[in-house]
Amino acid sequence: MRITNKIMQRNNLSNINVNKVLEDKLTNQLSSEKKIIRPSDDPVIAIRALRLRSNVTEVTQYYSKNIPDAESWLKVTEDALSSLSSIITSCQNDCTKAANGDLTSSDRNTIIEELKAFASEIYKTGDADYAGRYVFTGYRTDTSLSFQKQTEMRYQLTEQLDRTAIDSVTHAKIGDVATWTAANFNDPTHSAIVEQSIGESTCYRFRLAYKDLDEMSEYDPDMLSATPLIQYYDASGTLQTMNFTAEMKSTDAPNDPYSAAENDADAVIYVPDTGEILLGANKYNTLMGTKDDPTTGDKNEAQILITYQKTEFTADNLRPQHFFSSMSKEGTRNALGVFEVDDSTKLRYNEDYLDTTLERQSIEYDVGFNTTIRVNSTADECFKLGIGREIDDLVNAMQAVVNLETTINDIEKKMASTANDADLATLQKQLDAANKAFTYQKDIAQKRFEKGITSMQGFLNDTSLAITNNGTRSSKLALIEARLQNQKTTFETLQSENEDIDITEVAINLESASTTYEAALMATSKIMQNTLLNYL
Repeated sequence: MRITNKIMQRNNLSNINVNKVLEDKLTNQLSSEKKIIRPSDDPVIAIRALRLRSNVTEVTQYYSKNIPDAESWLKVTEDALSSLSSIITSCQNDCTKAANGDLTSSDRNTIIEELKAFASEIYKTGDADYAGRYVFTGYRTDTSLSFQKQTEMRYQLTEQLDRTAIDSVTHAKIGDVATWTAANFNDPTHSAIVEQSIGESTCYRFRLAYKDLDEMSEYDPDMLSATPLIQYYDASGTLQTMNFTAEMKSTDAPNDPYSAAENDADAVIYVPDTGEILLGANKYNTLMGTKDDPTTGDKNEAQILITYQKTEFTADNLRPQHFFSSMSKEGTRNALGVFEVDDSTKLRYNEDYLDTTLERQSIEYDVGFNTTIRVNSTADECFKLGIGREIDDLVNAMQAVVNLETTINDIEKKMASTANDADLATLQKQLDAANKAFTYQKDIAQKRFEKGITSMQGFLNDTSLAITNNGTRSSKLALIEARLQNQKTTFETLQSENEDIDITEVAINLESASTTYEAALMATSKIMQNTLLNYL
């Protein structure tokens, strides 16, 4: 084959171009510190790079954003629960102190004030938030746990209880003894109250989640077609209804609701001002007979449903929508003071709560590949409405003792300044009645505080369980964080090995390629100077 100058020229240019391309490739690698510039440079590396970059991005999202966010949420929850535990412990200490019968008037007033302060603080603790989101309100993170101000809004709510919610309550039958003063001691209405008429009554009750409930005459029929009612399952598993037989106020005298429930075995008495339903013996036995049938997994026959309405809420009241299946309507008071609802504002909450198999509102964070962790504790796990209601009972019991003590002091002072024999005789009868009432009420308060120690321990146990669950989640999150840190390091190493160059190696190769290119240019320039004429 004849080799012409043209062939030699083309071959040299082609080889020089190959060297130039190699030098350009190495130059690009050195400047970018990457093995490839475009996918066509090496499709295998390009595909692997896409996968590894996706893995690194996901791990970085979990490790650098999701996990710190979850940690912060859990830390806010832990702090709030620790505060709650401290408050309940203080309440329990007050119960222990008050259970001691040897208290001065100053001691009693101090205990009352402390318990009121604790009651106010408990639910404010539940309004803890993280980044503008309330941590104990389930999915409603934009709604505070408690009302922030005095609010009028009609709620109908259904409490899901069982027979363990029924307790016995002892009430001192003292009429209006506590209202006697030096100014009204000779009021004719007081003459009927003598030492022999003072006593006590015991009945059974449901203590509802709220006090100051709506009277039945105020109920909105659009929300509830019948009067407030109790629903329960009988022995055959059929849902039965137990209607209220009467509505009374706790202050009704002489026939107070507690005595009425004790004396009527079929009584179901609604006491709206204290938020109680009092039961006669027969109704108590009926409801205590409820129990769950383990063969029916889709319903809980032990469940007792109580439906009622409430319109006025104080700033410390918990919002019903965080705890119960409920319905609400906004409205205003008319000139007569009647609350008129606006039907267009009707909202329903948690209708599915009546399904006892439902999982409550848990918030979960994605913190790893196919890994989630729950970060929230719901209010019904720890901020139970029973805490505030228990404190109400304790304060009322102690306040009744203080009021009677004041009455006794007033009567004694009046006796010391009275010379009239008839007035002295009246005052002595009243003093005897007041002393007997004081003895009864003091004994009732002492027993109630003894029971309060146990109740507070139960609330403390619930709070401790919530703290433990929250701590368990934090520990699990720490393990996940450690694993993700290792994964992040591994993926970043693999990504670097797949994409990044060895700078030293590329620099040497570039220098070699550059030298080769320069040599090729010099050799070609010398060869191309010779033609066929040089050999003729």
